[in-house]
Amino acid sequence: MAWREIRKKGIYVNILRALNSTGIGDGVRLISTSVWGLPEHYVSATFQGPESCIVSNKPCSIRYFHASSELFYKRKSDEAFGLKAPKKEKYVKRDNRTQPPVEAPYVAPKPKRTTKSLPDRTIDIFEGMTISELAKRTGESITSLQDILINVGEKVESEFDPISIDIAELVTMEVGVNVRRLHSNEGVELLPRPAVVTVMGHVDHGKTSLLDALRQTSVAAKEAGGITQHLGAFVVDMPSGASITFLDTPGHAAFSAMRARGAAVTDIVVLVVAADDGVMPQTLEAMSHAKAANVPIVVAINKCDKPAADPERVRIQLGSEGLALEEMGGDVQVVEVSAANKTGLDKLEEALLLQAEMMDLKARVEGPAQAYVVEARLDRGRGPLATAIIKAGTLVPGQHVVVGAEWGRIRAIKDMVGRVTDMARPTMPVEIEGLRGLPMAGDDVIVVESEERARMLSAGRKKKLEKDRLQKIDEGRIETPDLSEEVPDRVEMPIVIKADVQGTVQAVTDALKSLNSPQVFVNIVHVGVGPISQSDVDLAQACGACIVGFNIRNPPNSVSLAANRANIKIMLHRVIYHLLEDVGNFIVEKAPGTQETQIAGEAQVLNIFELKGRSKSKGEDVKIAGCRVLDGCVAKSSTMRLLRSGEVVFEGCCVSLKREKQDVETVGKGNECGLVIRDFDDFQIGDIIQCLELVKRKPKFVSSESGAVRIEC
Repeated sequence: MAWREIRKKGIYVNILRALNSTGIGDGVRLISTSVWGLPEHYVSATFQGPESCIVSNKPCSIRYFHASSELFYKRKSDEAFGLKAPKKEKYVKRDNRTQPPVEAPYVAPKPKRTTKSLPDRTIDIFEGMTISELAKRTGESITSLQDILINVGEKVESEFDPISIDIAELVTMEVGVNVRRLHSNEGVELLPRPAVVTVMGHVDHGKTSLLDALRQTSVAAKEAGGITQHLGAFVVDMPSGASITFLDTPGHAAFSAMRARGAAVTDIVVLVVAADDGVMPQTLEAMSHAKAANVPIVVAINKCDKPAADPERVRIQLGSEGLALEEMGGDVQVVEVSAANKTGLDKLEEALLLQAEMMDLKARVEGPAQAYVVEARLDRGRGPLATAIIKAGTLVPGQHVVVGAEWGRIRAIKDMVGRVTDMARPTMPVEIEGLRGLPMAGDDVIVVESEERARMLSAGRKKKLEKDRLQKIDEGRIETPDLSEEVPDRVEMPIVIKADVQGTVQAVTDALKSLNSPQVFVNIVHVGVGPISQSDVDLAQACGACIVGFNIRNPPNSVSLAANRANIKIMLHRVIYHLLEDVGNFIVEKAPGTQETQIAGEAQVLNIFELKGRSKSKGEDVKIAGCRVLDGCVAKSSTMRLLRSGEVVFEGCCVSLKREKQDVETVGKGNECGLVIRDFDDFQIGDIIQCLELVKRKPKFVSSESGAVRIEC
């Protein structure tokens, strides 16, 4: 212990000497010899050079220790010298080194939100909105939206830079959210515009006849079956000099979507009600469409010239349905007219102009147009054509437009008379030519600045439509039924639909889908606009479908022969009533039907006869029930049910049936017979014996007065 104390004192003395020494080398030499025990000549070689370090015949290895005065005190900051001091870890002694390392708990990564998990919601977008605003509305991060912008070829330096409404729609479609475009009229001059009036009501209440009386034409006479089956648009110059754009909607139950489209684009709804018929189902439906679109209603009570007309009854019916008429203190005008005698038309005009004046209708005339497609069809020479009503702005030929998921460059614009026009202004119905594909009725027409932008927007919409279609198929997929449960037989009936215009295709498709029943599934495999072609026949042959054509011309002879060779049924009709009736009867024929037990006849036991002492060859003793047939007929091949006091006692097959000692197969009402039931002989006088038979019950095709159809099983 004494030696250790002496050494400690020597170390302290050497350190003090080193600190007080004038040379750095002397200080290092003193500390090294005392603390680390290094030879004095080894340390001195560091400062005297390699030539002075000779200890033996072999050259010594020289090690340089870069020493400085900063090493002798605790450094407060190693980062000042570009060094990073290693962190000291706490030493933990392990009891058993063979023990496996402790595993950290597994934390699952956050699942990425897919398009399918996104809520089915719609956001509003507008021209000049920023990425920051778009991120708030979509719920996505600004970085992800900027990545999408780079992918679509747009460069946005800041999140507060404005973007166009087309680019905003592309970004939101990539995210998977539906959009609704908002168009601002700030800083734009608004000018008065004509009113858009939609004529709605029940079938055969005189809607088209009333319009014919207003515009001095006879469109109703040209319609197949005398009923309107299309959505027509035209401008009528009123006697007062004002012009009104009218939309004529079909009244049949199958054309509900057309009536909804008419109410969506209109300013005023004229509700036509026949004075001799009153309020009917499609009248109520038209009222609901108008209320849903928040559109004012003007009631026109038609056919007031008929002897059975009762306008007051119509007013009471409309009031009871919640329509606030002027006579009852409301704001709904009521006008009595007669399309046949052309009376009351001036009052109807006055009511429409008064309603339009109260609404103060104005629209933007300058700038790109916004339009609404009311109908679309395919012309053999001109290609896809869209009938649209301009809502705002001016549409001119040569502009690039996007209509739904289709795009194109406007080649020509025609008014509803067929004349080519240079421009289309608000509330003007026009026919647009030059689209690359056939749009859907109800799509919006959007003018874009370039062909590239039109292609991008169209491709994005098609991609989203396909994604939504596949998602609906996924959601509507039927699970595998439990084999233990009885599943009724259901056959599939594939159908190919061809019609003249897009709106009619949709109406016929919806009407045929309503004919689905527990026994027959109506599968629409393909729909199209235009005549029946060879490709339609090939498709029908591949999937075993029938072809339904509505309001189209007869197919060529080659197509008809090919359909006959392939045994494909083609049903062509021009009236919706006849089409639905024909298809409904075809479904009834194809339905497998259901097996049901039916009572074919009843007989009452009047007496009991017993045969005893029979030989073994003839069998044991038997009891015969002497009966009289009360209703229907009794058949030997049927199952017999014995009732006693209204309760079932036994069911079994008939072994023998005789009438006047003759074996017979059936016995009719009012006749007497004797019968033997297998394994039963406990007959009593007064028992009722029912003859049961299995019958196959087919469904029925039911059509109501309003035109609605269904299959009743």
